[in-house]
Parts: sequence; structure tokens; C-alpha cells
Amino acid sequence: MDFLQDAITTVHDYGRPDGAIQAHLQSRLRQHPTWVLIPCLFEEFQRPALTLIRDVLREFTGLGGLLIALAAEAPEEVEAARAFFADVPFPVRVLWTNGPAVRELLADVHQRGLDVLGPPGKGWAVWQGLGVASLDAELIALFDADIRTFSPAYPLRMLAPLLEPSDGIAYVKAFYSRLSVEEGRLHGRATRLFVSPVLQSLEQLMGASPFLRYLQSFRYPLAGEFAFTRDLAMNLRIPCDWGLEIGLLSEVYRHVAICRIAQVDLGIFDHKHKAIGAGPDEGLQRMCREILASLLRGLMEHESRALTSEQLSALEVVYRRVAEDRVRQHAFDARLNGLPYDRHGEENAVKDFTALLRPGCTSFMERPSGWRMPSWSRALAFDPGLRETLRDVGSSLATSPAGTPATAAASPAPAPVRRPATRRLRTA
Repeated sequence: MDFLQDAITTVHDYGRPDGAIQAHLQSRLRQHPTWVLIPCLFEEFQRPALTLIRDVLREFTGLGGLLIALAAEAPEEVEAARAFFADVPFPVRVLWTNGPAVRELLADVHQRGLDVLGPPGKGWAVWQGLGVASLDAELIALFDADIRTFSPAYPLRMLAPLLEPSDGIAYVKAFYSRLSVEEGRLHGRATRLFVSPVLQSLEQLMGASPFLRYLQSFRYPLAGEFAFTRDLAMNLRIPCDWGLEIGLLSEVYRHVAICRIAQVDLGIFDHKHKAIGAGPDEGLQRMCREILASLLRGLMEHESRALTSEQLSALEVVYRRVAEDRVRQHAFDARLNGLPYDRHGEENAVKDFTALLRPGCTSFMERPSGWRMPSWSRALAFDPGLRETLRDVGSSLATSPAGTPATAAASPAPAPVRRPATRRLRTA
């Protein structure tokens, strides 16, 4: 039995029945308006995972609402998404995040002086969803749309720490065992083979670091499931690349005392898995390069520390050694649990990850400040009614600028906005 606690308060799964806890949670939900936010591509509606999520959430009658931050190609897809959730017992809002009216609105905001034209993807959808959900929600929980093992325990355990204000928790992060449903194979390679060894290597090279220790205290720092209070959500800058999860942890570190953070065990967890990729701009290699930039940026922001050229050379060597040790450990763990394990494939992944360290760090140093969506507190200082306008135009099915607000229609021709159709909304 694992009773371990560290800097981050850890809520373990001890296998106890949760019926009484769930009944208590339902009553608390009615006292604290709570919304679930799901960023989603329309293609997820063709897969069974989203049906499972809908059917599980249907049992949480005390929810204040569900917000689907949807990337869709046509109004018919938005209508189909609305029909899909028509019979749940709480309000459901489908926000067409890449719809013509939303793109026109955000292009107008950009031209008036606030840069909100981030690269389309999960971060962009999360930023829009947080803005709209925060109009009604006191608490917000985020889940992805591709979770194939979604159960009542997921929202129950994610929200419970926030529903007792006397506990003082403002942010909850999930952790879990990444095992595929079909094979029982270990996944989560970006965490197991890259992030965890990189964090350990940086600590060896740079010495004691409160920020690195903070990140290492999370059992699964790349988990895309988290929940927070409205006031925290309103003050987070949202990264729009694969550094989203590390970037959000960096933002939380800036705004919240560690004693107000918790992580919860969701048990076995499975969703879509990502390939390593044939080069540094594909698959997990691209993801890990962007995660590395987010991590290095956090070290600069919080501790004013950067790698020297000598440390970068050492990082390649130390990381390779630490990551190879992890492969050996995972192979041993998998064998004693009767799980299939491709040690050769994992060793090759470590080789690929090692090769991206130097170009990744060099590229980061050329543009260290990066780019994130502005916090909603910043956005409302620019336009106090922006959330309401986004809510209204995001509900529009208009396919031309005629469906956008008058301020947008009267502005100069907007800069082109890239389409988010091909970007996955999920990390590995």
C-alpha cells in the first residue's frame, strides 16, 4: 500500500467503496456551481470514448453544466454535437472554437491590440473554454474527449478536493497508470522516458531547485486532466503547444502556494497513443521538444537560471544514462507484472529524445520568452465584455462574417487565422 506524501498533497486510491462519498459530492456540487470542460475535435464523436464520458457524466445531476470546446468543420457538425448531449440533466454549451464568428471576433481583438491568435489546438480551445465556463462556474474540471476508461471515480476524485473550501485546495492534478486496454502495455513514454529523466538530470547538473523539486513531486506531470477554482483559472496564461501541461504547472507554481495543490490517483487510464515520429518535427519527438522549451522557460521565470553550453553538453550525457536506467527499471517492472515490453523500442526512443536536446535548447534560446494566451484577467482589462461576446458568437452557426459582432464587421480586414483541423488535442 502506498501512503507516500511529498510536497504535493497526494490523494491515493485505496480501493474503498465510494458510494457514500459520491452521494456527499452530489450535494456539495449543488452548493458550488461546477462545470466540466472538454476540448474536443468533432472526430471524437465517431469513437466510443466520448459516449462513455457522456453516459458517466449523466449521473452527476448536481453539475452546473458541461462545456464542449469543439473544433468542427461545418455547422452540421456543431448541431450533431448538440444533439449528442441533448438528454443530459444539466446545461450543455457547445462552443465552436474555430467557427467563422469566433475567428472573426478574435482577429478583431488582435487588431485592436490584444494578441489572442494562438496556434489552434488544445491550448487555444482550453483558453476559450475557460473564459466562457468562468461566467457561470465557481469550479472547473477539464477532461479530454478520448478517455476510454472514464468512470464515475474520475470526476468524483478530481472535484472532491475543491468542494470543501476549508481545505484550501485551489488546483487538482490527476495521475494514473497508463496501460492500454487491449494489451496491458505500458504507455506514457513522454513522461517515463523524457520528462522524468530530464528533470532528474537537470537537478544533478544545476543543484537544488525548488521549481524542479515541485515538478518532480507530481506523479504524472503530463496528465491532461486537472481542476481548479475560477479565480485561479482566470489568472493563468495558457500555452498553445505541447508544452501545455508543464506550462500550466509553471503558471500554478507562480500563483498558488504548494500547500493549496493536490494530485489524485485515477487508477488505470487509457486513451489514444502517439507514435515517436520519424523526425524531430513529428509525433512524440515534437511534443518533447516543446515540453523541453516550456520546462526551460519555467526555470528562467521562477529561478532566473539557464543552461550554459557546458551544462548542455553534460545534459546530453546525463540524460542518456538516466533514461537508459529507467528503461531497465520499466522492463523489470513489466516482466514481474506479466506485461509486454519492447525494450529495444524504448531504447531507440531514448536515443531519439537525446538527439533533440541540443537543437531543442538552442532553438529555445533563440526565442526564450515563447508565447502564451493572455490570462483572462488580462483579457478582461482589455475588453470587460469579451467572455460574454465569445460565448454568444461561439454559439453561432453563421458561416460568414455576417454572424459576427458589429465591432468585428467594422474593423479592417483581419489577419488570416490558421485552421485547427489536424492538430490532436491529446498529449501522450
